[in-house]
Amino acid sequence: MKTYSVKELLSEGKTQQDVVVKGWVRTFRSNRFIALNDGSTINNIQCVIDFENTDEEVLKKITTSAAIEVKGTLVASQGSGQAVEIQAQTITILGASNPEEYPIQPKKHSLEFLRANAHLRVRTNTFSAVMRVRSALSFAVHKFFQEDGFYYVNTPIITGSDAEGAGEMFRVSALDAKNPPLTEEGNIDYAEDFFGKETNLTVSGQLEAETYAMGLGKVYTFGPTFRAENSNTTRHLAEFWMIEPEVAFMDLDGNMDLAERFIKSVLGYVKEHCADDLAFLEQRLLNEEKTKPQNERSPMPLREKIDFILDNNFKRVSYTEAIEILRNSKPNKKKKFDYIIEDWGADLQSEHERYLVEKHFECPVILFDYPAKIKAFYMRLNDDGKTVRAMDILFPGIGEIVGGAQREERYEVLVDKMKTMGIDEEELYWYLDLRKFGTAVHSGFGLGFERLVLFATGMTNIRDVIPFPRTPKNAEF
Repeated sequence: MKTYSVKELLSEGKTQQDVVVKGWVRTFRSNRFIALNDGSTINNIQCVIDFENTDEEVLKKITTSAAIEVKGTLVASQGSGQAVEIQAQTITILGASNPEEYPIQPKKHSLEFLRANAHLRVRTNTFSAVMRVRSALSFAVHKFFQEDGFYYVNTPIITGSDAEGAGEMFRVSALDAKNPPLTEEGNIDYAEDFFGKETNLTVSGQLEAETYAMGLGKVYTFGPTFRAENSNTTRHLAEFWMIEPEVAFMDLDGNMDLAERFIKSVLGYVKEHCADDLAFLEQRLLNEEKTKPQNERSPMPLREKIDFILDNNFKRVSYTEAIEILRNSKPNKKKKFDYIIEDWGADLQSEHERYLVEKHFECPVILFDYPAKIKAFYMRLNDDGKTVRAMDILFPGIGEIVGGAQREERYEVLVDKMKTMGIDEEELYWYLDLRKFGTAVHSGFGLGFERLVLFATGMTNIRDVIPFPRTPKNAEF
């Protein structure tokens, strides 16, 4: 007999065929009805056994989380809630489970409790749905870029440069932690280290991706990045994944076009291929919302929020125009914002970004031409000398989801900016070389993958959309 996945059996629904299915027991009631799930779908398949003809020792081992094999006949269901079920002929225990010790009981658990059991939480409906959506989004990312003529580039995880200039990096060293070699000045002598210099885990693959864009034309990276930011908020992780395309001969307008097409493509893919999971996650979110005060509830249901992105053109607004809108808004005038907007040059917060999307424009927004002082050194300086060709994409409920820019392709201008910001030219000689040998207009953006999964699943804590979250004081599993 052929072994089927639960998803295959439920979707094909070909009754009166003999089947084999393997999975984990979700529930077992009346010594007769097994709800079996193998991770292929949010839905369980019911297996009906003849307990009078089933060995008593086998019955005792059919407990929540036990792994079993069921051989039987797929038939039309006699009960409500499912179209088909399996009339089991034989049950084989593949892996028994002690129900008294198994922590993920068939009841509601807090997300905090499940984070402490991250090695088992994927067996719950919520986390299996989230991780299937994450997997689909990951595939959709590669699908979009590959079909659009991009080349996938693996940029270094260990690096000597700080692309963001924030200094919040994890050091990589093979030196003796208790007795490292020292210089004459008493500092650690990294010349004696494995790489002969101080190295860190990367915060971004952007700078290295630019080098390949200037030879291959259109490239993207999609890999792990790290930031040693001592933050315990619901929006920060120490280890996360970044999607970073870089394109030669493309200006900021082309960059905004690309980002909008990309986001609509991957969300459209998930809407089409994860319908059951999205329906479950939406209902879960609606149930959660009922317990929250009105002002803390999501502005729209999950699938409506995804359609909000798919069905609307992204409104393009300059930073300067956005500041005027915010400065004259009711929440600002009545001091309802936590961060009051007073002067041009303010760094926008999530509350400002959400106001623009959810209240003022009522559509996704792309802000562009930001003040140079609040943006990175590599962004192209505008002719006004005070703004750069940067852009951020703002979503409902989440604020900024994409940050990008047209890169500074002019050698002299880039050198001046690096000097002003105290960035070592010798350390980034290779980056400056791109401006000396065949420089050209080029652009790109970065999208934190977990932010995208957060938006697509409706989860509210970024620790719940990555298999094993890495946060301050937490590196379990």
